[in-house]
Amino acid sequence: MAITASMVKELRERTGAGMMECKKALVETNGDLDAAIEHMRKTGLAKADKKASRTAAEGKMVIKFSDDAKKAVLLEVNCETDFVAMGDEFSHFCDTVATQILTQNPADIDAVLAMEYADSGTSVDTTLKGMVAKIGENMTVRRFQMVTTEKGILGQYIHGNKIGVVVELEGGDEALARDIAMHVAATNPRALDESQMPADVVAKEREIAQAEAANSGKPANIIDKIVDGKIKKFLKENTLLGQAFVKDPDISIEKLVSKAGAKIKNFFRLQVGEGIEKKKENFAEEVMSQIGK
Repeated sequence: MAITASMVKELRERTGAGMMECKKALVETNGDLDAAIEHMRKTGLAKADKKASRTAAEGKMVIKFSDDAKKAVLLEVNCETDFVAMGDEFSHFCDTVATQILTQNPADIDAVLAMEYADSGTSVDTTLKGMVAKIGENMTVRRFQMVTTEKGILGQYIHGNKIGVVVELEGGDEALARDIAMHVAATNPRALDESQMPADVVAKEREIAQAEAANSGKPANIIDKIVDGKIKKFLKENTLLGQAFVKDPDISIEKLVSKAGAKIKNFFRLQVGEGIEKKKENFAEEVMSQIGK
């Protein structure tokens, strides 16, 4: 029986499983949807999918470099607790997937999940679901960032396996690149310089500054100067080149790299769980709900 896209879509909606797993289950059951669901339950995938709605905001950030140090990948893999994140099995999975991304150059997360996992011969997605079923926590391969340079230097910094930074530097040396990466981890700049700060962000800050200044009762020409001063301060504090170097606040990052005859080409910073709304658990309510059942 031919397996159609609509059949795969329906199975995904009913199980929450990945596309590849749904298609495989339908092929093995000759397109029988109910049989496919039963098959997935037997293989443990359904058990894993029951946990898919649970918030996974903890996890690990991994950085891998190519042998020539001209290519790097940042990878975020999530789980529910630090206990699992620090475990050997989870860490090995993260390291293996990051290495495969580095060598196979997948286009996106769907392509990552479809890769054959080196240790199992099955897909990364299937391997991950097997870990979810075994360990009992929801886990996701959330995102990655590939960074390459031709003539520059790539510097990295990992803070507590939670924040990962890669900086591309033209000129300078590895020590400077690492210092800047460490600075980015600490300060989380929004942009490299003023020209790269999104116009809508600046507009919003200006709107807020104008509203605050308007309540001061000062003349319009003074208000304009106040607003301009606030925007100037905002850009200095939120652009990498404008910020004061964390290891020496008397010098800006711009002056630091200029003094070394270097130039920052780009930087990438990922933090585990950023942007994920963590569910606030009430243990007493959870116990009572279980008693009620």
